[in-house]
Amino acid sequence: MQHTGDSLKIGLAQVDAVVGDIEGNARRVIAAAQNLEVRHGARLAVFPELCLLGYPPDDLLLRPDLPGRIDAAVDEIAVALEETGIAALVGLPLFENDVCYNGGVLLDAGKRVAAVRKRCLPNYGVFDEKRYFSAGDSAVTVSIDGHTLGLMICEDIWQAEPASDLAAAGAELILCPNASPYHCDKAAERLAVARRRVQETGCPLVYVNQVGGQDDLVFDGDSFAIDAYGNEALRLPAFVEGEGAVAWRAGSGLQPVEAVAPSPRSLPQAESIYRALTLGVRDYVTKNGFEGVFVGLSGGIDSALVLALAADALGPERVTAVRMPSRYTAQMSLDDAAEEAERLGVRCETLSIEPAYEAFLDILSGPFAGMAPDTTEENIQARSRGLLLMALANKHNAIVLATGNKSEMAVGYATLYGDMAGGFAPLKDVSKTRVYALARWRNEQALAIPERVLTREPSAELAADQADSDSLPPYDVLDPILEALVERDESVEDIAAAGFNADTVRRVARMLVKSEYKRRQAAPGPKVSPRAFGRERRYPITSRYSM
Repeated sequence: MQHTGDSLKIGLAQVDAVVGDIEGNARRVIAAAQNLEVRHGARLAVFPELCLLGYPPDDLLLRPDLPGRIDAAVDEIAVALEETGIAALVGLPLFENDVCYNGGVLLDAGKRVAAVRKRCLPNYGVFDEKRYFSAGDSAVTVSIDGHTLGLMICEDIWQAEPASDLAAAGAELILCPNASPYHCDKAAERLAVARRRVQETGCPLVYVNQVGGQDDLVFDGDSFAIDAYGNEALRLPAFVEGEGAVAWRAGSGLQPVEAVAPSPRSLPQAESIYRALTLGVRDYVTKNGFEGVFVGLSGGIDSALVLALAADALGPERVTAVRMPSRYTAQMSLDDAAEEAERLGVRCETLSIEPAYEAFLDILSGPFAGMAPDTTEENIQARSRGLLLMALANKHNAIVLATGNKSEMAVGYATLYGDMAGGFAPLKDVSKTRVYALARWRNEQALAIPERVLTREPSAELAADQADSDSLPPYDVLDPILEALVERDESVEDIAAAGFNADTVRRVARMLVKSEYKRRQAAPGPKVSPRAFGRERRYPITSRYSM
C-alpha cells in the first residue's frame, strides 16, 4: 500500500477485547490493523486503552508471568505488521524496572518507535488505577510520515495539562486510546470534554474507545474524530465493534479531508440503555462459556424485561423461561408469562413450587409450632424457585439471570438465595421506573411484553392480595429519593427540603443502610447509571452512620 506524504489516513479500531486473552487480543489487533489498511487505506491504526490485556484487568496486573506474555504478544503483532504499510498504536501495560504503567506502544515497520505512559490515573467511581500503575510524567509525540502526533490515554483528556503539553511539544493532532465505561449520560460528557481540549489547543483529536461487556461494566465504543474546530469528522457506532478511517491533510494544522465509515444516528436514552444491557448480557454469558440462560418468568414487569433482553442479546434458542406458580400466583400472571414467551419465541417450562413449599413447611412444622406465618414463609417460596432455577442451569451448562432491579436492591426488597439467585443481574442498576420506560421502548420496536404487565400493580405474589405498595412507598416517590441518596449522596434534610416527606426519606435511608449485606451477596450486573452499586459504591456492611 502506497501512502502519500501530504496526507495521513488514521484508522480507528473499536474492538471488544477479552480480559486476560492476551494471545486472542493480539490476533484481534492484527486482523483489525490489516483490515484498516486493505479496506480503508489507513497508514496508522489506533486501538483502545489496554486492549492487549483487556480493561479492567484488576489483579491480573500483579501476575509475575504477565510482563513476559505481554512482551511476546507485542513481538507477534510487530512481526505480523512488519511487511504491511500500517503502523499501530496498541494499548497495554508497560513494565519498566519493576514499575507498571498504563501505556501503549506505537509499532511501525516491525519496530517499537514510541511508548506513551498515562499521566492522570483515575481513582474514583469504578476506577482503581493507583493500586496498579505509576503515572507517566512527560508529553510524548511521534512522527509518522513527517506529521507530529501527540499521544495520551483516556483520563489524560479529562485534564487540561496533558493536551496543552502535547500542543506545546508541536503536536499537529492528538491520539487518545480509551477504556471509558458507559453510563446513560457519558457519551455527551466525553464529546464535550474532547471539544474543550481541542478548543484549548487547536489540535484535532482522534478518540478510540473500547466496546463490550466486562463483568459489571459496559464499554459503548462510540469512538470519534474531531477537527480543530470541534466538528465531528467521523463517529463509529455505539455498542458494536467497528472500524473507520479519516484522512488528514497538512495545511493550517491537520484538516480532515475524507472519512470512511458509517455515520450513526444519536441514540435516545432508552435505546442507549437497552443496548448497553443487551451487550452486557451477551458478553457476560458468551465470554464465560455458558450455553444459555434461564429466567424465572413471573408475569411481572422485571422478569418480562429480563426475558426480552436475554432473547435480544442471545437469540431465543439460548433462552428458557420458567413459570413457577404457587397458591398465590394469579392466573393472569401465568397467562401473561406464556404470551410473552410465545411472542419472543423462547421455550417456556412450568414447574409448580407447591410440592417443595409444602415439604419445607412440613419439615419446619416442629420448630415453627405456635408461631404465626410472616415473611419467613414468603422467603421459602422465593428460595424454592431459586433452587429450581439453579438446578436447571447446572444441568444445562447455563446461567440464571436474576430479575431484581436497582430499587429493590437499594431497600432490600429481595430474598437472599431466592429471587436474588443467579449469576448475572441485568437490571441491577435499573430503577423500577426506568424498567417501565425500557419495557415501553422495547414494545415500540416490536410487541413483546403484554400490555397488562405494564399496567397492573406490581406484586411479589408471595401472599394473598399482596402489592409492593404494602411495604414500599410508590415507585415514583421511592426512585427519586434513592437517586438522591445513592447517586448524589444528598442528606435526608436536603431531600426533604426538595419536597419529599421527611419521615418517608428517613425510612428509605434506613432501608438502604440496612440492606448493604444483601447487596454484597448479589450477582453482578451492568452499570448504566452515573453511580451503581458494587465497585462504585463501597459502603461498610456494619455501620451506624446515619444519612
